Amino acid sequence: MQEGQGDCWVLEESDRSWKPGPPTQSERKDPQYHSMAGKKVLIVYAHQEPRSFNGTLKNVAVDELRRQGCVVAVSDLYAMDFEPRATRNDITGALSNPELFNYGVEVYEAYKKRSLASDITEEQKKVQEADLVIFQFPLYWFSVPAVLKGWMDRVLCQGFAFDIPEFYDAGFLKDKLALLSLTTGGTAEMYSKAGVSGDFRYFLWPLQHGALHFCGFKVLAAQISFAPEIASEEERKGMVAAWAQRLKTIWKEEPISCTPPWYFGQ
Repeated sequence: MQEGQGDCWVLEESDRSWKPGPPTQSERKDPQYHSMAGKKVLIVYAHQEPRSFNGTLKNVAVDELRRQGCVVAVSDLYAMDFEPRATRNDITGALSNPELFNYGVEVYEAYKKRSLASDITEEQKKVQEADLVIFQFPLYWFSVPAVLKGWMDRVLCQGFAFDIPEFYDAGFLKDKLALLSLTTGGTAEMYSKAGVSGDFRYFLWPLQHGALHFCGFKVLAAQISFAPEIASEEERKGMVAAWAQRLKTIWKEEPISCTPPWYFGQ
């Protein structure tokens, strides 16, 4: 079940009330506003259609964060034709064991020797420079689209994002924030504990805990836009506005508790 992939809701020109204006006088006087200036944000965006609802949410984040004075970079994975496959081509130098290829081992050694493919090192540089990484995507099979899974597989490699035993709270990205912003095909009721799909926290576990927190990220609560395809125009506008409003105070948020009870209860 690939959910939310066809969310091609196009925002009409008359509906662009979400677009943020310049900082108000009171915002300029707020010390928090000045502390946000210069913050660096990477948005890893995975949707094929620029005019999709995901595209709108990405644009809202870019506009609002830049309005705050943040430096925002976007990795538009489909537009970049990003390679999702983890192969021998990811290592530009000699293999440590050419007789029996082990991707994890070879990438680890290549990272230490600075012989990873350039598309990987370019993304790693963006991550390294970011204070916050936002992942914007539609939910596919309770997970991320293949191109984004490939980005995680290839970019968040051992040596760069973690090592043994430097993982989870000791992961190398422990000074950074991460946030999943995603759309679903199913409704919020479907993703409740009593719903047919189960609590939404269940599918967040492998993404937030098994990938992001494993690499050390401090994880902010996910922004989930439920079923935009079947929502009314006003409901969709409300989702966009809620995202824009949340971003105004995103730097004040505390990370979630990345422990099993947060996802599964006691």
